[in-house]
Amino acid sequence: MNPIGRSCAAAMVILLTVPGVLAAPSRPADQRNVLLLISDDHGLELGCGGNPVIKTPHLDRLAAQGVRFTHAFTTVASCSASRSVIFTGLFNHANGQYGHQHSFHNFHTHTRVKSLPALLNARGYRSAIVAKFHVQPTSVYPFEVIRAGGRDIPGIAAAARKFLMAQPDKPFCLVIGFADPHRSRVGFGDESRPKDLPTTAYRPGDVIVPSYLPDTPTVRKELVSYYCAVSRMDAGVGRVLDALADAGAADNTLVIYISDNGPAFPGAKTTLYDPGIHLPLIVRSPTVAKGGSTHRAMVSWVDLVPTILEWTRTQRPHGLHGRSFLGILDDPSPAGWDTVFASHTFHEVTMYYPMRVIRTREYKYVLNLAHKLDYPFASDLYASPTWQEVLKTGATRYGPRAVDAYIHRPREELYHLPTDPDEVKNLVGDPAHRKALDELRARLKAWQKRTRDPWIVKYRYE
Repeated sequence: MNPIGRSCAAAMVILLTVPGVLAAPSRPADQRNVLLLISDDHGLELGCGGNPVIKTPHLDRLAAQGVRFTHAFTTVASCSASRSVIFTGLFNHANGQYGHQHSFHNFHTHTRVKSLPALLNARGYRSAIVAKFHVQPTSVYPFEVIRAGGRDIPGIAAAARKFLMAQPDKPFCLVIGFADPHRSRVGFGDESRPKDLPTTAYRPGDVIVPSYLPDTPTVRKELVSYYCAVSRMDAGVGRVLDALADAGAADNTLVIYISDNGPAFPGAKTTLYDPGIHLPLIVRSPTVAKGGSTHRAMVSWVDLVPTILEWTRTQRPHGLHGRSFLGILDDPSPAGWDTVFASHTFHEVTMYYPMRVIRTREYKYVLNLAHKLDYPFASDLYASPTWQEVLKTGATRYGPRAVDAYIHRPREELYHLPTDPDEVKNLVGDPAHRKALDELRARLKAWQKRTRDPWIVKYRYE
């Protein structure tokens, strides 16, 4: 029996022995459901991703049953903007959700856009989202919105279970929007941990400091809190997957786990350097021949909508920017999947800093369209003890990068990733890399034209 089958059998034993728990509802054999799990500000810190310290047993189990992508990328390291891409299959410079949706930021997706829930609803699906939503208007994103606090793991699991147990004759697309491990006002949300949720303990001396951060006691203390938030979110993943199995839907549901952007530390979130955009992607598909595999295809969050549309046999609308990776899940190193693009314009409305990126396996080219501005700080990153320590001590370096280089950026950046994975040695003026620079410049401009980037006018006016 495969892992999914074993989990279903175990779930049935529980259902038959626990008083008051209903048996799994009967579902059509050909039903094709979707469960999309989205964490908030989670980088590559996973046990299955090679981190021996952090505890993510439920994501590790999901990876053991499915496929873990090693080269998956968001298109923008900012919450609302990224989610708009996840739900539309369009880069955010084209869908109009340039930055945050909430409060005074108030960015909107263009009303002409046909989002994933709109397309699936028209196909007869029940589309719902639990907890964090963070895009607007609701007319473009017609999810059934189920409110539960993004850190309230028991509440999220209960809401998911109730939805999954209802209307078994209809296919569904359920999105879970965790708030972890996003920063809270005083840390990473550890102060609001539900009392009935076990705590995973970490010690500052044990955490692994990523190369983009300075290795200081302050950073290590913050990483402990971040690790705790990741483990809390992982517990939520486990409870939702249990609910899926208990609902009798595990064997015909495409399960996808992603994060919206990188960790909430300066140098990751809001940047288009790899710590901000290189993210986890785990896919469990009933059609995958062998679980536990890793996949080297370079995929992007614009590819999520096309993939889900293919899985649900829903007609793909004209103009989507991505392509489905459903057909390559059993091919760990397919040809033609070796380039991704990224596009950032705002985080908060006060943070205008448009950047466009093309990344291959060998190079990353960054075009800073407002390079004469200081690089802006998201409010939570600026207030973090990690950055406040830099300000208080007058440090001139932040991890491998000079503080001045982080704040004051040139118009163009070019990095050779095999020899410079931290992206600190700018090769724009190096004759040895001129051919690569010219090629990437041309490819980026062509992509901007193809995706109707409004900032294409910068080539003419500046």
